[in-house]
Amino acid sequence: MIYYVIPRELADKYYKEFQKRFAGVEGVEVIVDRREVDRRSLAEGGGQRVLRDRRRRRMSGSFPDV
Repeated sequence: MIYYVIPRELADKYYKEFQKRFAGVEGVEVIVDRREVDRRSLAEGGGQRVLRDRRRRRMSGSFPDV
């Protein structure tokens, strides 16, 4: 299924037009974005995205000879 998402602000202008355009196309659905607020803006820290490296750091030093 392919979703053609139209922003809420443009729905009045484009929703019906795109629904007609994709009416005969199988597997395509035109929908209106219903989100009201960006969830990141509600999070603590002012909505700043934090990217972290999840890989573990290697231990410092060297391995003994075997």
